[in-house]
Amino acid sequence: MNALPQPTASKVPQVTLLFWILKIVATTLGETAGDAVSMSMGLGYLAASGIFAALFVAAVAVQIAALRFRASVYWTTIVATTTVGTTLADYATRSIGLGYAGGSALLLALLLASIALWYRAMGSVSVQSVGTRGAEMFYWVTILFSQTLGTALGDWSVDSAGLGYLGATLIFGGLLLLVAAAYFRTRLSHTLLFWAAFVLTRPLGAVLGDFLDKPVASGGLALSRYGASAVLLFVMVACLTLFRQPPARLDQRA
Repeated sequence: MNALPQPTASKVPQVTLLFWILKIVATTLGETAGDAVSMSMGLGYLAASGIFAALFVAAVAVQIAALRFRASVYWTTIVATTTVGTTLADYATRSIGLGYAGGSALLLALLLASIALWYRAMGSVSVQSVGTRGAEMFYWVTILFSQTLGTALGDWSVDSAGLGYLGATLIFGGLLLLVAAAYFRTRLSHTLLFWAAFVLTRPLGAVLGDFLDKPVASGGLALSRYGASAVLLFVMVACLTLFRQPPARLDQRA
């Protein structure tokens, strides 16, 4: 009997320009939506984290149970990681009192530990290797830590470092351009550069989200968190409706 053919596509999307546009919009949405629930609704960081953590677990379960890549399911899960990342980071840095430096150090350690365990267990942390349930679990845990770390870094850059929204946007945007240049101009590991860019998009989104809804006196636009979240969600849905997003091809050697 002939062996069944191995799958050639994963349940995560191919990394294209559309992927990065959606990632930045999703991270910005996570910031505004997370703040809307924790602050505007007055639930607080802990309760909001519990709500979003439950949504994250449910979204990951649906994503892992899916038999093929579904863009709507994947990006719903990404948004779930950004919202829970927003409230968890705020809880750790503000409610517990770790501060931005302490919270960022802890989250960076958790992110590196997740990547190290993933590599040890699976032999690769490349997107092209995410083809089993075990790899998917590591993928989503790593993303959760990266989103939470990015929130803390974004808040630190504006509040503690005093860069302001424009300065922080220019710095994180500039770093992303450097990563993109390294991708096309150097022989650095594409996997390393992918995760560097993935982490950097989160503080950029956090800064943009805060810029949209923070008071004018603090340098923001003072937009409604609900309104900003609705517009960002509309942009995501429009992109997913108008543009086809193919799945990443599996490479068992990755």
